Amino acid sequence: MSSSLKSLSDNELNTNIPNAKAMRFGIVVSEWNHEITLALKDGAYNTLIKHGAAPNNILISFVPGSYELTLGAQLQLETQDVDAVICLGCVIQGETRHFDFICDAVAQGITNLNIKYLKPVIFGVLTPNNQQQAIDRAGGKHGNKGDEAAATAIKMLALKQKLK
Repeated sequence: MSSSLKSLSDNELNTNIPNAKAMRFGIVVSEWNHEITLALKDGAYNTLIKHGAAPNNILISFVPGSYELTLGAQLQLETQDVDAVICLGCVIQGETRHFDFICDAVAQGITNLNIKYLKPVIFGVLTPNNQQQAIDRAGGKHGNKGDEAAATAIKMLALKQKLK
């Protein structure tokens, strides 16, 4: 989690990431708030490559908004040979409760996919109060949540392999 005090993109928690050479990843990206979500995608992709994932083992899909991330991830899990899926989105707080409904639904949906498929489905959805907070977490002063989501996917796959 990025905050004013920590960013997993550059701190000690983002060390000792296993090699991802034999791993296949799906990345599902929301088109809504695309200037933010494309930066998250780039961060996730670059982190996967940095840690050994082959470009042809990274499958990227786009969905209209964050609400659709859950189905996009499920479709990748059911139709592609992926070991983990990284869900990337950005829902900025507005004046209505729409924010709460979307964020709750996506978080619960992603949690359910983890359990249903026994594969890591990573919640890389920003939930900032404003655009600047989103920018700060999509490659800005608080790192890139996409980097963190990719590192989490690799670590969870390594844990799954270790416990088999």
